[in-house]
Amino acid sequence: MRRTLAVGLTLLTVTALASPTASRADGQKAPKRATLTNFAFLPAQTYLPGSEPSGAALGTAPINGVTPPFADQPIQGLSGLVRNSDGTFDAISDNGYGTKANSADFLLRIHRIAPDFAKNTVDVLGGITLTDPNGHISFPLTRPDRVITGADIDIESVTRGADGSYWMGDEFGPYLLHFDRAGRLLAPPAPLPGVRAPENPAGNPNLGGSKGFEGITLSPDGKKINALLEGTVAGDTPGTLRLNEFDIASNAFTGTTWRYQLEDPNFAIGDAIAVDNNRLLIIERDSAQGADAIVKRVYLADKRDKNKDGKLDKTLVADLLNLANPKHVGGQADPFRFPFVTIEDVTILDDRTIAVLNDNNFPSSSGRTPGKPDDNEFITIRLADNLHADPRVLRRR
Repeated sequence: MRRTLAVGLTLLTVTALASPTASRADGQKAPKRATLTNFAFLPAQTYLPGSEPSGAALGTAPINGVTPPFADQPIQGLSGLVRNSDGTFDAISDNGYGTKANSADFLLRIHRIAPDFAKNTVDVLGGITLTDPNGHISFPLTRPDRVITGADIDIESVTRGADGSYWMGDEFGPYLLHFDRAGRLLAPPAPLPGVRAPENPAGNPNLGGSKGFEGITLSPDGKKINALLEGTVAGDTPGTLRLNEFDIASNAFTGTTWRYQLEDPNFAIGDAIAVDNNRLLIIERDSAQGADAIVKRVYLADKRDKNKDGKLDKTLVADLLNLANPKHVGGQADPFRFPFVTIEDVTILDDRTIAVLNDNNFPSSSGRTPGKPDDNEFITIRLADNLHADPRVLRRR
């Protein structure tokens, strides 16, 4: 989810968090650097041809040099990613422009994209728009045709079942939503018991706005979903996030939870992907961009809690602001920086390679070049060590 720029970090905190590869005072070996292996991008001003106008609630003043509203739907806000067997990926667009109030004319959609790393480009091959034709959503939708917009739900994460259907995590409930391969909602949204966002029509919120399911991932056996909140539930220890287990067969949360600890309560997670039954890759980030960005990382988190502190154990596997790039992949600098406000997509390509994408928040974010809207960037990263992932994760399509 988009964020304002971070402020107020102390110099001590900044220094400690900005140097994860420096020599450690405790004598432990510093993390090894990951390496950029591919770079591609989809230009910020990429629109869906022949679609509907969008961005009317943004006004008419230029934003990062781009003047709304737009004649077509922009292809942006990529907040969840699913790998396909043919080298393509399915990526979801989130609620649009950041709030319910300004996203009523943004249609939620799954895009089929294909990176061409030889050309450093990303092609959009097609996609589907999300709908609720059978009336599973009980509250009023923006459109009478029941096409789902960013004023209705805010999808921020996605996984896919063996039958090809999609599960998506929402921030407005927070809810889990189940769509068929054509993008039609299959059942009523599943709420997380005891947790409500301010946008939830049930009222009495105990979770911050836009702090719902930022990362969801399917278990290797395909029977469970792990759904990670972006924000701390009221009453929980500041900076701890609930990882919630959902049983697909019963279409319900099981009540089993774990705790993920942010490095700083002001940080957020961007996405999560299962490595095996116990481990996940999780993106953690601050809310700054460009030269101000300090923490953009991928951690390997382990549910087994070997140190018995009640939280997932964390191991840094990629510092996205300090990726080795000796071959200057994509014409980029060495080291390579991925300095975006919102980095919201991670998936596993093989046992040592991951893909990471940014949510470019078009037209608002400008982390790559000040005053210019960010592109949708697609990078692949070779980790310093193998993940030793469950083989079912590696072959899942």
